[in-house]
Amino acid sequence: MTNGATSALTAFQTSGSSISETLESARSQVEARFLEGGTVLLSVMDVLNRLLNSLDSISKALDTNESSDTGADLRSTVKSLTDLPGVERARQGALSSLAETGYALRKHVADMQETMRYLRTFAVTVKITGAGLPEFAGFAQEILERISSGTEEVNGFARHLESLEKDVKTALAFGTNIALKYSETVPEVAKALHDDARKIADHRQHLAAVARDVSAVARGIQSKVASTLSALQIGDITRQRIEHVQSTFELLETFLAGDESASLDGDARKRLQNVIHHLTAAQMNDMCKDFHRDSQNVVKTIASFSHDTQEIMRLRDQMSGGGGGNFMRALETSVSAAHEIVKQVDAATQQADRVGQSTLGTAARLLQSIGNIRAVKTDIHYMALNTNLRCSRLGEEGKSINVVTAELRIFAGKLDDSADAIVTGLPALEAAAGNVVPTNGNGSGGLAEDLTSAVSNIRSAADTMEDELKILSEHGREVASKISLLTSKLDFQSDLGDVLAQCADVLEEIAGAEIADISDIAEAVAPLDKRIFKLYTMAQERTVHRDIVPATEEAATQVEETASAAAEDDDLFADALF
Repeated sequence: MTNGATSALTAFQTSGSSISETLESARSQVEARFLEGGTVLLSVMDVLNRLLNSLDSISKALDTNESSDTGADLRSTVKSLTDLPGVERARQGALSSLAETGYALRKHVADMQETMRYLRTFAVTVKITGAGLPEFAGFAQEILERISSGTEEVNGFARHLESLEKDVKTALAFGTNIALKYSETVPEVAKALHDDARKIADHRQHLAAVARDVSAVARGIQSKVASTLSALQIGDITRQRIEHVQSTFELLETFLAGDESASLDGDARKRLQNVIHHLTAAQMNDMCKDFHRDSQNVVKTIASFSHDTQEIMRLRDQMSGGGGGNFMRALETSVSAAHEIVKQVDAATQQADRVGQSTLGTAARLLQSIGNIRAVKTDIHYMALNTNLRCSRLGEEGKSINVVTAELRIFAGKLDDSADAIVTGLPALEAAAGNVVPTNGNGSGGLAEDLTSAVSNIRSAADTMEDELKILSEHGREVASKISLLTSKLDFQSDLGDVLAQCADVLEEIAGAEIADISDIAEAVAPLDKRIFKLYTMAQERTVHRDIVPATEEAATQVEETASAAAEDDDLFADALF
């Protein structure tokens, strides 16, 4: 034992400086590497948070797109487009009915014009016949003026009716063209818009599902990063345990150089040194075992990041349309093309609407003209009656005039019959004109506006989605880059593990195969034992220590108190970490 101790002491004395430098180098490397690894892990956590924020932004963009209900706008437009052919058929039927009603009125208007010509002839006759009677001169002129006024009203009525017939003829021809246009464009555009509305819903669901998948993977990486950060305690633990080994050597040197070791002879000092070498070798071996196990777990966790990042990149490509395209942008182009066609349909429909509105206006003017014609007829009737009364008082001189004015009254009555017939037919004219104008009062002029809103919403959603997917893509690449860097930074075993194992091997070589017996000097070395034991911050270190250096009775009591306090510290440390 003495020879072994002497050999170990010589080895320690000759290599002590080297061991000290190796331990310090190992401590410095552990501290630097784990600090660097922690920094990289935190940067990964930061970029993961940004990735999740960009996913939240995409979800909000999807929610905004859903709240704008672009799909509902498109479906509404599809329904209106689909209804257009039926609306136009109804309009054509109404126009045909309007044409028939107008034609029926035309006969009565012709009768009125013929009656007015007869009335004018009679009025002129009255004027000529009563030329020798001064009291009839002014009266005959007045009748003639009233008939001229009535004639103008009737002719105006005829012009309005002719205008109406032209409008209806134009509308019928125009409606035929619209019907042809509808048959060529409406089914195709309606189908395209219907498909687009379905695609919007499907795409929204797809993006939301992929965003959830990306979020789940990212949160899984977050959890792994958090557990890896916790696992990096091994770095701090390893650094502390190296420092404890270094401090143990320092305490040994201080003890041997001080008064407390004065009672120890040379042999006792060698035995104490041998025990301390075994103690430090045991602490280093135990530390290497824990370091190897925990660092391997860290490396395995980091290695699993590679699959996760590949999955994020794959899902990112799915969200951006595989080749980086944007579905919403393609949809914008599709709906914009339909928008141009719908604008043309709108223009055609609005023109047909204007024809319908024009017929209503014409019907109103015809009704007003009938009122004026009735007033003229009434005036002529009473003038003729007054003429008859005057002629009766004149006797023979008034007989000729009386005959003419009687005819005047008869034809004025015929004018009333024609006017009644027209008035009877006007409600049918108004009803037919009302059917020409769509019941909603706006026609289909809102179709283009609906699609304008839809295109605007799609364009806005496309812009937002492009921006968010670009950010997501950048964050995805950054996550992959950071994790690639992390893998190389946290592979501690390949270099640090070797350094620590080398330190343990040197200490084992110095210690030798057997542990010296120091039970006879236990009381003398108890102060050193106590100081070394107080260095430890982990129960495991205390267990290793007592396996090498058994406790004295007094030290055991103190050890128990120290262990209890240290356990409390361990619990507080664990609470702080987890």
